[in-house]
Amino acid sequence: MLKKDKNQAKDKRKTFDWNSIHKRMNEVHKGIEHGWALSPEEKKERLKERAARYTRRENNEEAAHKLTEVVVFTLAYETDAGESGYVTEVYPLTEVVYGPSSPDFVLGIINVRGRIVSVVELKKFFDLPSMGITELNKVIILRDKEMEFGILSDDVTGMKNIDVERLQKPLLTMSGIREQYLRGLTNDPMSVLDAAKLLHDPRMRIEDK
Repeated sequence: MLKKDKNQAKDKRKTFDWNSIHKRMNEVHKGIEHGWALSPEEKKERLKERAARYTRRENNEEAAHKLTEVVVFTLAYETDAGESGYVTEVYPLTEVVYGPSSPDFVLGIINVRGRIVSVVELKKFFDLPSMGITELNKVIILRDKEMEFGILSDDVTGMKNIDVERLQKPLLTMSGIREQYLRGLTNDPMSVLDAAKLLHDPRMRIEDK
């Protein structure tokens, strides 16, 4: 009986259709080759889909991390920044009119295309060293619906996107009045000013003095 079963298994192996197997494998191989041989239109569509997916991913990451654009500038050998939404322009300091009755932190006033704008020295406002201003003085004009003034900087280095959710707490050396006007520090490190709080500070209303 066992001998008969072995013979039956042997007969089944003999009837195995290898030609049919090879034919099916060739058809699969041709199908794969055809899938890679895309037409120019198909390639263009796939590239378009990839670009769309990449853009959606970037937008989602930006929304998730709440990226904020800031204007980066130097102040007393330090790198600072302010939210670009409050910065209307960067104006070169060429001529300033000094006001004898103004607070110590107010450098004076300048004429910005017919507008009289006060210029504030944050170094004095924050009790920072007064040395370090270069010949490339810049005035960063801050403005909202109610207030406008300029802050004096050594130089403006550009713009940058930061994640406000990942800002670190100010250092112990930044305690005092300066700490009140800082949103936090980046890993660079860079001090991010609270421009809105500066604009709403009643001491900045120079015309009431």
